[in-house]
Amino acid sequence: MIRSITFSGLALAALLALATPAGAQAPASPAAQPNPANMTFFVTSTNPGRGADLGGLAGADAHCQALAQAAGAGRRTWRAYLSTQGAGAVNARDRIGRGPWTNARGEVIAMDLAHLHAHNNMSHSTVLTEAGWQINSRRQQPNVHDVLTGSQPDGTAFTGAEDRTCRNWTSGTDGAAMVGHADREGLRLDGSSVSWNSSHPSRGCSMELLRPTGGAGLYYCFAID
Repeated sequence: MIRSITFSGLALAALLALATPAGAQAPASPAAQPNPANMTFFVTSTNPGRGADLGGLAGADAHCQALAQAAGAGRRTWRAYLSTQGAGAVNARDRIGRGPWTNARGEVIAMDLAHLHAHNNMSHSTVLTEAGWQINSRRQQPNVHDVLTGSQPDGTAFTGAEDRTCRNWTSGTDGAAMVGHADREGLRLDGSSVSWNSSHPSRGCSMELLRPTGGAGLYYCFAID
């Protein structure tokens, strides 16, 4: 005979704490529990392990796909929100489909590309990992709100010679990457540091140089179907 198992609120909270990755927070209550199978957007819970060297766009996409698969959303095709520079430059906005996009709790992030790059619904409470956790904001420790994008505010690639993509996501040492702030918070009074996709360049491409400004080598993933 199969017996069902139920948990008290305290027991469930304990289990959620054990399952939560470093730099992330479980939902506030059982009523807010996520359903990742239907999501079409998330921020990665982990870095592949080499700082901003993601193995190029192909490696970054593969990591998105693997995380989605583990969360139960592998039936969709996932793409990293990352731009590249130089010959054959790629715009992040051209890689992610047309929308709409929802997080693991079913909350709409943006209806389409225009909404995404204007007045979207991205915030600390809605930018969730593939498992439905919130990542730490700049007000928490460790702060991991820096998200790799390599992009301008409109989602297009940088055209200058200055590196903003850590050598097109193949360098874990030299170079720099443009990052956004997942929590939409920052220190600059002109408001430029509250962009979700284009807040400031990183200090470098290694994990050691991503961390000081609040980075963990995370990036956004969108389902294109």
